[in-house]
Amino acid sequence: MQYYQGRYPILEKKLLAKNMVQYVIFCPEIAAVAQPGQFVHILPTGHTLRRPISLCEIQAEKGTICIVFELKGSGTETLANCNVGDCMDVLGPLGHGFTLLPDAKRVILLGGGIGNPPMLPLAQYYQGRAAVISGFRSAEFVILQDAFQATGAETILCTDNGTIGRHGLVTEPLQELLNTQTIDAIYACGPKPMLRAIAAIANEKDVFCEVSLEERMGCGIGACLVCACQLEREGKSVSAHVCKDGPVFSAKEVVWA
Repeated sequence: MQYYQGRYPILEKKLLAKNMVQYVIFCPEIAAVAQPGQFVHILPTGHTLRRPISLCEIQAEKGTICIVFELKGSGTETLANCNVGDCMDVLGPLGHGFTLLPDAKRVILLGGGIGNPPMLPLAQYYQGRAAVISGFRSAEFVILQDAFQATGAETILCTDNGTIGRHGLVTEPLQELLNTQTIDAIYACGPKPMLRAIAAIANEKDVFCEVSLEERMGCGIGACLVCACQLEREGKSVSAHVCKDGPVFSAKEVVWA
């Protein structure tokens, strides 16, 4: 695993939606080697533990990465108080990313809430070959829809309460697309119940599927056991680390119980 650690300057800052913050950070070493599905581990000033944040965009030619996160506690609140010109202590890129399929003709990308940002690099890769299904609690939390549309992908927006887009779960349009089109791959990131349901559908339809798991992390490089998860490989239960072996896994091998 090739990764870098340093203090890198913030070039842009935006508030995308309620409690949703976006930063563009200049870190050419990380941007040069990062892959869709990987993450960075950021140390908030005054804290001892880093916060894992998925890569929302990778622009190697500009030497920048984009991250989007939700304010959930003191650590992310500290990060949200940073401004353009400040430097962030970034470790990355970390983890195992998504499998890119150059010959795929049609793929489906599904994001739930803060699981939407890691879908953007995939949408930029597949462009018009992708259908992006985004799910949020309500209209006030919706993010990145313009960015997804700019890639040329088909976009479908769902909200739990129907305040914008379709009223319902992301699994409903997923089923519709699978029933009417030939799909080569499914990629997903979001809450575990959502991923479990998507994995079951993909398995039933026998479609290649990868999911990005969200877990609390300590070190981010596999040295601690905070983000342990269970997989089933070759009929055997094995332990893995979400930070090092994931966060992306084959949906077929994740033990969902």
